[in-house]
Amino acid sequence: MSNTLNERHHAFLAAEYYRVLLERFGARGRAAFVLATQRYGEQRGSRMAQRAIRDGRELDFAAYKEYGEWVNTQAIIEEMGGNQSEELSFAPDYTIRVTVCPWARQFADMDMRECGALYCQHIDRSIARGFNPELTYEVPQNMNDKPYCIQVLRGAEFAPGKVPVSRPENRKDFAYHCAHIYYTFRNVAAAVFGSAGEDVAAEVLRCFTAAYGEPLAAVIAAYDGECFDWIYE
Repeated sequence: MSNTLNERHHAFLAAEYYRVLLERFGARGRAAFVLATQRYGEQRGSRMAQRAIRDGRELDFAAYKEYGEWVNTQAIIEEMGGNQSEELSFAPDYTIRVTVCPWARQFADMDMRECGALYCQHIDRSIARGFNPELTYEVPQNMNDKPYCIQVLRGAEFAPGKVPVSRPENRKDFAYHCAHIYYTFRNVAAAVFGSAGEDVAAEVLRCFTAAYGEPLAAVIAAYDGECFDWIYE
């Protein structure tokens, strides 16, 4: 078991929120999960845009790639080689087929493919919307209910071998990302369902602690009160 937070922990938190929200609130819980996923993605995209604007960059897909906040952790690279994809086209649209993904692997291991399909339907589009709502990021299918993911960045106009990659100075570790998803989902659940939503978040953290132990849960808890809307750098 990894002693640091990684992509699987992140997916676990999303899956547990989906499970508990659906069990307690049915269709309303599912709608709240979608809203939380969208809000979480938009916050990430907005932070990316803030850094890009600070640096005088146009909010295009080149900047979107360069200001991405994560790369695969070493634990996931060692376990499954990290995310693996094939580039299908570069211009005018950049299209990739993703064949290996730690989020999809975690959702499958938890028998939560339904959650994964819903999460992945919204997450990348929401990040792009938060970065620049004029960009078109399409995800016509994902591997939670299909053999592989297809992602399309409309009008990206990349050149083969010159697709931008995330810069190290723009990245956040998965302690930050796991705390971000946990607290954004908690905030949405509490806003929609009041104290019952707070109970959902408490149950998710209990399940996380049972699965991965007190030390990793404490890392998430240490971010309580963090503002994930803005950069402070």
